[in-house]
Amino acid sequence: MYSSRKLLGIAKSEISLIQRYISILLSPVSPVSPVPVSSNTVIRHFGSLAGPPPLVRGFCSKPDALSKMVLLFSEKEGPESGIDENERIRQAVSNLTGDLISCGAADSEKLVEILNTKGSFLLQKDAGPLLIELLLQMRECPQIGIEIFNWKRREVDAVINVTPEEYAKAINLAGRMKNLTLAVKLFSEATSKEIQTTSVYNALMSAYMHNDNAMESFSLFETLKKDPKCESTIVTFNILLSACGLLMMVKEMERVLTMIREHGLTPTVTTYNALIAGYVTAWNWKDMETTYWTMQQLQIMPNTRTYLLMVRGYAMSGNLQKMEATYELVRDHVNEKHTALLRSMICAYCKSSDGDRVKKIEALLKLLPEDEYRPWLNVLLIRLYAQEDLVEQMENSIEEALGRNTPIITLNVMHAIIASYFRCNALDKLIEFVKQANYAGWRLCRSLYHCKMVMYGCQDRFEEMEDVLDEMISSGFCLTKKTFVIMYKAYLKGGQKSKVNRVLGLMFKQGYATWSILAGYLSTCEKLAKFRVIVKSPDTINWMRMKLTMPWMTWYGVDRRIKAFRCKQHLRWYSYEAVRKKHSSTRAANPTQ
Repeated sequence: MYSSRKLLGIAKSEISLIQRYISILLSPVSPVSPVPVSSNTVIRHFGSLAGPPPLVRGFCSKPDALSKMVLLFSEKEGPESGIDENERIRQAVSNLTGDLISCGAADSEKLVEILNTKGSFLLQKDAGPLLIELLLQMRECPQIGIEIFNWKRREVDAVINVTPEEYAKAINLAGRMKNLTLAVKLFSEATSKEIQTTSVYNALMSAYMHNDNAMESFSLFETLKKDPKCESTIVTFNILLSACGLLMMVKEMERVLTMIREHGLTPTVTTYNALIAGYVTAWNWKDMETTYWTMQQLQIMPNTRTYLLMVRGYAMSGNLQKMEATYELVRDHVNEKHTALLRSMICAYCKSSDGDRVKKIEALLKLLPEDEYRPWLNVLLIRLYAQEDLVEQMENSIEEALGRNTPIITLNVMHAIIASYFRCNALDKLIEFVKQANYAGWRLCRSLYHCKMVMYGCQDRFEEMEDVLDEMISSGFCLTKKTFVIMYKAYLKGGQKSKVNRVLGLMFKQGYATWSILAGYLSTCEKLAKFRVIVKSPDTINWMRMKLTMPWMTWYGVDRRIKAFRCKQHLRWYSYEAVRKKHSSTRAANPTQ
């Protein structure tokens, strides 16, 4: 490896070749010999990803290595002065980044002032890689990065031009700002200057993809294929795979993978990450695992992004065993930077039947920041605690939902809450919950009031049970058959015979009475014990099954018809045979009728 002094000698003797080698320096692999290579065919790989969905990271080589090499070529004579200059420029970039971020994007005039005073070294002839490194550090503050790029465009002259890689970085930042208009404008500007390269196309395709406009990525890819100056790279196909994955176009993903082989390109870990992400989005768990094992067979080492995708896929598919095993590989990284993945794991535990799911969920909840509240997660926790009959934890989650104005509109959650209160025999807490839910505008259901009636009836609090009927009507719920059955059974169990008769009369009037209810009543009522023999008659049973559901019938009407029907059984001429013979003889005597 060459020393710094030897590199200085090479720089003095071949300073005229630096511009020809700049495209080689932007490639991921350092050149072995100084052979000119076109910048159209040397494009940097995107690099590893760290967050969903698969994102395009970079369009040039590693900034640290690139900066060191450029700084070595720009050193002055003398070993000590060269080291001082190198450290000074590196420190200047670091200080400039901190000053720009602390200033913020709101005050553009102050940003320009800082760049004029502290960033003048960015306008040097060989400072292009330093500007790219600065733009890379502004990924979380894309608006500041665009201001830096605009400042560079205003300050350039005939000697110093904006490079294609700088345009690519600016387009990428514009895509992060959700400003497709600016991204297209920058791309058109690079095209008008005839400096568009594959990296510029890739940047705009990535901007389209991240702004839910994946179809434009495909049309831009067609334009790229027609451009004689550019050639598709593995980065291009990675973007296409990500775009197809976002649209759940599984067949198109496989077609793009075939195109990669046809072009003689080698798939990278980013390629397989895009495939796995697409299969996760399409809920294609089998192909997701197949792609993961294919990576290992091809000796392509999975990175952190791969494990994160697999954890999400296993969580969504409910495969808790593999989810936990994969999570252990990236536990620290997930706990620090990927709270969304923790919420996905909590959701998987809530939908599972794991015996220790409450313990595991509470351990994951401690890792979530307190300020990151998610209404859907709170609702899931309410249902979880309700299913486990943890009334105290359930009420804490309910209070949090009420305090944050989170409405619950799903019936299965309300039914779970009601069932939990009923199993725990917490009538007073159920009454308070109904009041709070009604006031907060949650979706009420008839089961709430039925549960209150049942619990009141079990405690023989009949007056309060009857008051629930008024609450139901005031809430817009009509009385149903189940309402009357609850009252009937409560009164029958409590020995309220007069109220039993009244409820039965209402049920007959509304057409809600059934044979089982009447048979049960007759078997327990002493007053009508003399009709037990009648009830046992098959003809009587068939007649009552046919007639009891008519809405005009009352209990007293049933009493009279039972007596009349029994009298008919003892008269021969009322029999079916007698009626049939009489009818036949009448027709024989009068055939014209």
